[in-house]
Amino acid sequence: MHPDATNNRVPKIQLIPKLDGYVSFEHQGREILGWNTSNSSPRPFIFPLIGPSGKSITRMGHPAASDHSHHRSFWWGHNNIAGVNFWEESKAQGTKPQIRQDQWLHFQDGDSEAALAVQLGWYDSHNVKLIQQDLILLVKPLLNNELWLEFQTRFTPVPVELNIPKTNFGFLGLRVAKTISARFGGGVLSSSTGDKTEKNIFAKPAKWMDYSGPADDKNDEGVTWFDHPINPRHPVSWHVRDDGWMSPAFCLRDQYLLERTKPLELRYGLHIHAEKLIPENANKHFDSFASSGKLSLEKIQGIYPFVIKRV
Repeated sequence: MHPDATNNRVPKIQLIPKLDGYVSFEHQGREILGWNTSNSSPRPFIFPLIGPSGKSITRMGHPAASDHSHHRSFWWGHNNIAGVNFWEESKAQGTKPQIRQDQWLHFQDGDSEAALAVQLGWYDSHNVKLIQQDLILLVKPLLNNELWLEFQTRFTPVPVELNIPKTNFGFLGLRVAKTISARFGGGVLSSSTGDKTEKNIFAKPAKWMDYSGPADDKNDEGVTWFDHPINPRHPVSWHVRDDGWMSPAFCLRDQYLLERTKPLELRYGLHIHAEKLIPENANKHFDSFASSGKLSLEKIQGIYPFVIKRV
């Protein structure tokens, strides 16, 4: 049965396209995240990302640095793809590098989970496409308004190969809400190794990373980010900051040669959870994610041309 063919008149989880490249994921009428792909933005990003309290667990921009407008909640980017910076946002006039959504392939509603599949293009300042990124994003509501997010992506260079130098920045970054950060709020940064704080975690490998803290006066919540064992360089080395920032920095330890004949495939999972981190629960989610099948976009016959399923 196609995931859209539910027993309900209206699927519990719907993807609602809105103006200017915005897609709202709604669970029983309540928005749980927003996918932003406006052509006015230098790259796609997710905002809001709603936690169990009903507030966004991420924020736009740095709480104390006006030059960090490129910190768009939860976003794709990289600061050095063959010398092209897809991370920062220059104020200079003229054409700039941009990651654009070239095509949406499939929006899939459902009762237990929903997903989208899109193609993104990484274009330099001359509008030359350097990378095609194929992306599947799956969202699954859990009990107590918690969420499971899963990303599966493939990077294929348009040239025969592209050199990606060593860097802390890319391919994904996440900035938590101010109150959840350790420096500006009451949050705690924790690693699967049992270590805490930027000082003890920065640039070290871990199979998962967590930021947890107060969402309001009554509720703690957080986000645990999982690096799938199938990923090259697992466990990844993490770029983390007490100011509310974390990223699985794929090239933190070494450069990478991206080849057209060997596209780079990455899988990440995120658990948006209530209350403070419980390491035993995080390890259970990691084990479940590690043993899960890959997501596949397949052509089918019927009213929808594609279906997203596990293989």
